[in-house]
Amino acid sequence: MNARMRTLVAAALVVGIASGPAVAHAASPPGSVSSEWMAPSVSTPSVSTPSVSTPSVSTPPNAAALEAAIAGLGPQHRDATAALVRVGGTAGRWQGSSGVADIRTGRGAVEQGRFRAGSVTKVFTAAVVLQLAAEGRVDLDVPVRRHLPGTVPDRYGAVTVRQLLNHTSGIPAADGPGDSFEAQWEHRFEVTDPHAQIADAVAKEREFAPGTAQHYLNINYTLLGVLIEKVTGMRYEEAVGARILKPLGLHGTSFPGRTGTRIHGPHNRGYQAIPRADGSRELRDVTEWNSSDRWAAGDIISTTADLERFTVALFGGRVVPEDRLEEMFTVPDVPDRVSGKPAVMTAGLSRIVLPDGTVAWGKTGGRHGYNTAIGATRDLSRTLVYSVNATDAKGQDMNGVALGIVMAAFTK
Repeated sequence: MNARMRTLVAAALVVGIASGPAVAHAASPPGSVSSEWMAPSVSTPSVSTPSVSTPSVSTPPNAAALEAAIAGLGPQHRDATAALVRVGGTAGRWQGSSGVADIRTGRGAVEQGRFRAGSVTKVFTAAVVLQLAAEGRVDLDVPVRRHLPGTVPDRYGAVTVRQLLNHTSGIPAADGPGDSFEAQWEHRFEVTDPHAQIADAVAKEREFAPGTAQHYLNINYTLLGVLIEKVTGMRYEEAVGARILKPLGLHGTSFPGRTGTRIHGPHNRGYQAIPRADGSRELRDVTEWNSSDRWAAGDIISTTADLERFTVALFGGRVVPEDRLEEMFTVPDVPDRVSGKPAVMTAGLSRIVLPDGTVAWGKTGGRHGYNTAIGATRDLSRTLVYSVNATDAKGQDMNGVALGIVMAAFTK
């Protein structure tokens, strides 16, 4: 793939995208790649949607390209200290890992490790809202204030639940400590209340009339988290657990809780590269962090095996009833407020058209120290989950290792 195509793919993935059995591997030396290719499995779930009966990816995963994409990771690497990757689908499966679990000891990456999945949380949130819509407990087309009186002021117009789901509400972001890493670092253990975030956001003027543009902002999903709590009578985390985590057996997936700062269970530590005056860099450990400011928009912790299982179940119609699942594959016909280009986000996912014409759907997530993505073709002929311990996970550009993984997974 030439440089221009790489740039186009990266630009699309920054906005949007980026169950089979686990495979045991022997421990690998730090920095080396541990991988295994698996032939197509007869147990690969099929999709019942008639319109997607023809696979869009028919070639096996390119093991050599995938290994190259994650080779040489560690404290010396420019972009990442570790990576965990799962590629699946009807044409075969590949699983690999590389790098170190922590730079202090240099021990090899934990292949089944847990990680912060960031905005991949939004897919779980959207799925629960769509379940509630299928049950007749939430109306996607009524103003949010009908479900949540006193949240969205009348002057904002009739902001609907669907507009929260696809980021076309026009509600601006809540204020935070600042965009710089150092500003966020100083406040990393602060606990944020979602109701206070909503009040701060709606005290401002709306960005645009509801339904006329798309602007990807966490505040939309903070409101959806509050909506889930109001309708179910459960804490958001409990609702997701009861409706998705427990039924699918996602035992490695959890929420840290409003005051939690740690990743419990085996995991690879996350680092942020800090430049020094002499031109060298410090890798600051950012593993422990309070993510309550992201909450229903971005504080889930998971594993590649769990996210793969979730992706297959979701696309296969086993999480959201099929009459509501189409919301996740419907892009609103409006411009993106930032780029001016056509919108790409849906209810929880986003669409990306790769250079060879393959259409993939998925979601990326970024927390300091961790870049994550789930993605698949609609027919599940190819699936991808990765966690990259990026050293600038919230940077403006897509992480180079993550981009290499996506290109190797989805392109010939």
